[in-house]
Amino acid sequence: MQYQESELFYSDLFDELFPILRSITGPGLRQSYDIFSRYMPLTVQSIPTGTSVFDWTVPQEWHCNDAYLLDPDGQKVADMKRLNLEVVNYSEPVNSEIELEELQNHLYSLPELPNAIPYVTSYYKKRWGFCVSQNTRDKLKPGTYKAVIDSEFVDGHLDIAQTVLEGESKKEILLSSYLCHPSMANNEISGPLVLLGLYHRIKRWPQRRYSYRFALHPETIGSLGLLHLEGDYLKENLVSGLVINCMGGEPEELVFKHSRNDNGLLDKLLYHLNEHGFHHQNIPFSPLSGSDERQYNSPGFQFPVCCVSRCFHAGYSEYHTSLDDKENMGIKPILDSIDKLEKILIALEQTATFENKFPYGEPNLGKRGLYPTLSFFSKERVGQLEELNHIRMLLNYSDGKHDTIDIANLSGCSVVDMESAISKLEQQSVLEML
Repeated sequence: MQYQESELFYSDLFDELFPILRSITGPGLRQSYDIFSRYMPLTVQSIPTGTSVFDWTVPQEWHCNDAYLLDPDGQKVADMKRLNLEVVNYSEPVNSEIELEELQNHLYSLPELPNAIPYVTSYYKKRWGFCVSQNTRDKLKPGTYKAVIDSEFVDGHLDIAQTVLEGESKKEILLSSYLCHPSMANNEISGPLVLLGLYHRIKRWPQRRYSYRFALHPETIGSLGLLHLEGDYLKENLVSGLVINCMGGEPEELVFKHSRNDNGLLDKLLYHLNEHGFHHQNIPFSPLSGSDERQYNSPGFQFPVCCVSRCFHAGYSEYHTSLDDKENMGIKPILDSIDKLEKILIALEQTATFENKFPYGEPNLGKRGLYPTLSFFSKERVGQLEELNHIRMLLNYSDGKHDTIDIANLSGCSVVDMESAISKLEQQSVLEML
């Protein structure tokens, strides 16, 4: 299957990814990377088990071949092969008979969502368990149950997948999404699908001012692993970043959670665009909820990385349950999210700080074809005059202190409106990005 930007392609890719038993390490994660690598050139870097990653330690890999729970009549109450959420992710092995009273300590359900099977993990403490619906749990009868989890912990790696589309500058935009949840749609597959679409959109751009780093990794430990590998480089070159998750929900409006210091170019651009016809919601940073942006914005890094979602920040009832399926997510919102984010990234391409290379007086624009050689403006040349005004503003305020958003604000227009003027001045080597 070749990459196509179509609803059918994304639907088929979703169907291939959804049933894989993923976790923060192990074969399911690598299998998922392999699928994405058919459509974008991912490089996978591996951090060995036991490696210290800041205050964390890379855990052993979890390999689980089977897991099921039999009731006293031999019927399967839980079965990983039916739905891989039915085993607690990272469960230690067990093969024993157990009475219902004791078994209850190893069962997880949601009374408030009686039909849903919860997603439960225990990455950093050895335990075992099964996840069932509350309706199923309420019907369990006393007796002896058979609990089988065929799993093992092995020394291996934490795997981080990346690719970079190089631009004219080494200054980078980080686009990141996580890939570690098994059999969940909006909270798992939607983000990487949007990341894939953005890769192909940005790859087709005729010009890239910035370089773009696309990162796929497990949540939390994966972003820490990426910072472990690339933190020093990002300190020198990261301009802005965006964590992409939960992009397939019903709300049409994108919600952007800003960075901790709210001082990156993307932070500034999001406020600016809201005043010029781009409709999205801006919310402040908080470490009390969210995803990998908490790691990127931690005190030691304070990177200007935002987070975007359609419904994650407001919450949705299906979150971290078996109800988070394809029907709940939808494929059309994925394509819509790609469209909306590309428009914002195109605007970000025009957002930079420039230096006027001819600052002593105004440069001679006429000899560069940027100023009319006849001092006559008719009504038909109003558009040309507007661009000339943009050029004048850019030349006067491109002093290394004002970025293009500042200049657009002074001009009373959107930074997108200045795209042509910026491009022409760059082509003539009058402006140079700092």
